[in-house]
Amino acid sequence: MFKHILVPVDGSPTAAVAIDKAIALAKAFQSAVTAIYVIDPYPFTGVGTDYAYGQEQYLAAATGDANEAIKTAKDAFEAAGVAVKTSVVEGHVVYKGIVETAQAIGADLVVMGSHGRRGLEKLMLGSVTQRVLSHANVPVLVVRA
Repeated sequence: MFKHILVPVDGSPTAAVAIDKAIALAKAFQSAVTAIYVIDPYPFTGVGTDYAYGQEQYLAAATGDANEAIKTAKDAFEAAGVAVKTSVVEGHVVYKGIVETAQAIGADLVVMGSHGRRGLEKLMLGSVTQRVLSHANVPVLVVRA
């Protein structure tokens, strides 16, 4: 049913739950799996260079976090006997990086976690998952942690 599953990861417990669900689906359907981490390479866009001090440090830290999250995901898939491709993707807006990657690799399912925020917290913080749901051209399975 699903030939290629995309799993966005961020190193959180919520992403770990999504990984577990993607493993189960990949085994059931013999699906190919790709795990990605999206980094915003320019979080200081629109900020004067005097205020953007630390861009290099930010990128180093973000890349380190991305590599760690990707390694954790890869280890989980491999331990379960599921082959996985991994990638760190640059995207100025995280949800766009996910949606664009899904299209680029021909994914027919996105499996991702949700923190289950409600009320004012959801309004203030927004939701990458909600935006992926709104913009993706393929089914999105939201796994609640």
